[in-house]
Amino acid sequence: MATETERKFLVKSEFRHLSVREIKIIQSYLTIDAEKTIRLRIADNRAFLTVKSRPRKNSLTRNEWEVQIPVNDAKEMMNICLPGRIIKTRYLVPSGKHTFEIDVFHEKNEGLVVAEIELAYDDEYFDKPEWLGEEVTGNPRYYNANLIK
Repeated sequence: MATETERKFLVKSEFRHLSVREIKIIQSYLTIDAEKTIRLRIADNRAFLTVKSRPRKNSLTRNEWEVQIPVNDAKEMMNICLPGRIIKTRYLVPSGKHTFEIDVFHEKNEGLVVAEIELAYDDEYFDKPEWLGEEVTGNPRYYNANLIK
C-alpha cells in the first residue's frame, strides 16, 4: 500500500530563484468526504487519478494511490467532477536531502502560496529555509480539496 507523510507551510518570502522545475497544474475532484478524496490532476502534459485517505489517527501519514491516465481522458472526466477547479503553478525547490513542492495558486485562490514536503516518517528532520512561514499541516483551510469551494 502506498503512503505519504506530508507537512505543509505558508511561504513568507521569495523562493522562485531556487526552483529547479516549474509545473502547470489543473486539478478537480470526483469525491471529497470525511474518509477520502479522489482527485484528477493534469500536470503539464501528464494526467493522474489519485485516491487519498484521511491521515491515520495521531499521524501525518495517509494512504495514497496514484495512477497515470491519458490526458484526454482526464479532460473528459473533469466535466463530471465536483464544481470548482484548482489552477496552480508548482515549483520544485531542493532543500537539504528533501525537495519542497511550492504551489502558487491562481484565479480564485490568487495570492495563496503553500509549500509541502514529503517525509519518510512524522518527525523526520528537515532543513527549514528562511522563506518557509507558518506551518499549516492539518489545517483544513489549506487542504486543496477545500480550496475548490
